[in-house]
Amino acid sequence: MSAAEAQEVKNFLLQSDQQFRSLAEQHHQLDDRLHQLIDKHYLSATEQIEEVTLKKKKLALKDRMESMVREYARQHQHAS
Repeated sequence: MSAAEAQEVKNFLLQSDQQFRSLAEQHHQLDDRLHQLIDKHYLSATEQIEEVTLKKKKLALKDRMESMVREYARQHQHAS
């Protein structure tokens, strides 16, 4: 699947799949918080742990979303 095809599937899922949309929103919220932390000049020990945790959660969400895109593409490739 090309990058353009993957983006088409993502756009479709954002509009049609509530679970995908929810994952994307969570990813966006984590990204916003991560940027708040990155913009600080100094992070406390707690904030450093939060930063690492946020990065792991973001990656897990991205992995789930990518898996949904691949599964959708696989199912619809066989259907055509």
